[in-house]
Amino acid sequence: MSGLIQRESRENALPETANRPALSVQGLSTSFTKQGRDLKAVNNVSFDLAPGEILGLVGESGSGKSITLRSLIGIVRPQGRIDGSVLWKGRNLVTMNEPQLRKIRGREIAMIFQEPMSSLNPLLTIGLQITENLKAHTSLGRQERQKRAIELLDLVGIPAAASRLDDYPHQFSGGMRQRVMIAIALASNPELLLADEPTTALDVTIQDQILRLIMDLRTELNMAVILVTHDLGVVAQSCDRVAVMYAGRIIESGSVGTILKAPQHPYTLGLLQSVPQDQPPRTPLFSIDGTPPALDDMPTGCAFAPRCQQAQGTCLESAPDFSLVGSGHAAACHILETARPSLGENK
Repeated sequence: MSGLIQRESRENALPETANRPALSVQGLSTSFTKQGRDLKAVNNVSFDLAPGEILGLVGESGSGKSITLRSLIGIVRPQGRIDGSVLWKGRNLVTMNEPQLRKIRGREIAMIFQEPMSSLNPLLTIGLQITENLKAHTSLGRQERQKRAIELLDLVGIPAAASRLDDYPHQFSGGMRQRVMIAIALASNPELLLADEPTTALDVTIQDQILRLIMDLRTELNMAVILVTHDLGVVAQSCDRVAVMYAGRIIESGSVGTILKAPQHPYTLGLLQSVPQDQPPRTPLFSIDGTPPALDDMPTGCAFAPRCQQAQGTCLESAPDFSLVGSGHAAACHILETARPSLGENK
């Protein structure tokens, strides 16, 4: 395999759970009601996350990645119904009420949302939006909060941090706004960071800076990270393990090196083949035929079967179980034993 994925792939990926899990998610499902029907946006998702580990959630838009993150901390309620368990420090977040969750959100678990301009309040200064987090989750006084806000802006690489506290979001560039979002998320030194496509729509230089910042903070604070992205290059550069999502389910998971070099699910293979890799000019790019299914029109069997060139009768009749295919490597596919084309073919 050549190109970006090969160059950036991390060879020192952590095992499935090298340490005691900081977060243990079991059977997480999230449903929304539409015209009297329950539609599952997240379907029986399970994974563990070790302290200091970065887990990448990848998949096309609509695969359930962002809803999974929001379900972990309960911010899809009351519109969404959450089932299963999300164990954080021995406490099940799913069974907690809103006041209990507010004590954890922002303090122990923080989230970077996908679009900073829709997440930051345009009517409030950046300094106020950082210090309100500190006021809610720490015992710092007013002057101490102000000092801490400057430290946070400096930490995320915003020049002349002290002079930017009174600026508004529209006075920052896209990359700088994303850095502000990270500063707010890190205000109370969280132990888990949920990052929902933090580099979307940023140029490659800023993207690299943001990813390196998250990785450095992970090392300094031993902070666990769940990184949602559709960019496999980002996963290869920054993650230890990866979980591939499709139609609300995790359909393959394992170490980054294993998934990138030996994918077992046809969908994972299709995602990898869709990454341009040293192709001659005017060569057609590979793409997966079709589109992901709508929540109200899920196939009877494997959700990917209508788009899969290797689908068999069984694939159309029943959903596959999630089964172990190697050390720390699992996939949900009826045809795991079928020979697959090597990467680089079928372009």
